[in-house]
Amino acid sequence: MTTQPDSQARKPSILNQLAELDSLPTEELKTRWVALYGKEPPRFNRQFLIRRLAYRIQEIAYGGLTGDDYQRMDRVLNEQGYNHLGLKLGRGKSGAVDRPIPGTRLIREWQGKKHEVTVLANGFEYQGKPYRSLTAVARDVTGSNWNGLVFFGLRRPVKPERGGNDGFEQ
Repeated sequence: MTTQPDSQARKPSILNQLAELDSLPTEELKTRWVALYGKEPPRFNRQFLIRRLAYRIQEIAYGGLTGDDYQRMDRVLNEQGYNHLGLKLGRGKSGAVDRPIPGTRLIREWQGKKHEVTVLANGFEYQGKPYRSLTAVARDVTGSNWNGLVFFGLRRPVKPERGGNDGFEQ
């Protein structure tokens, strides 16, 4: 008969940990988030926390995706007209896929205030005013120059190269 170390014997199996998540109170999910991610959980709904915790438990137990895997997924998503968040994108004036489809609401918290933008067929609406670009909205929100797609999380910032910019796409 094989014996397991005490810590292994007491540790619930991966399947048990995953099954348990759905029955845990939200506060316990947040506590687990801190234990597994080392930081406070984002302010998303309960189902988001459960799904991300389930992924993290499996990632720790079985290993995660590589950087190449993420790049490959981004490439496939982009070819199908989606961004890295899985958000369906439309075509801008250049014909490139670079904007969410009309009707999409973009929400960004900046300095403790929630900012909501609605995508229109020919621009954007923020606080009841029309804008031609997300960059213009981001400039009004922050008071500085930002790439609007980066500011609203639709595109990842470009890593700065030697002598490059501040890390944001222009």
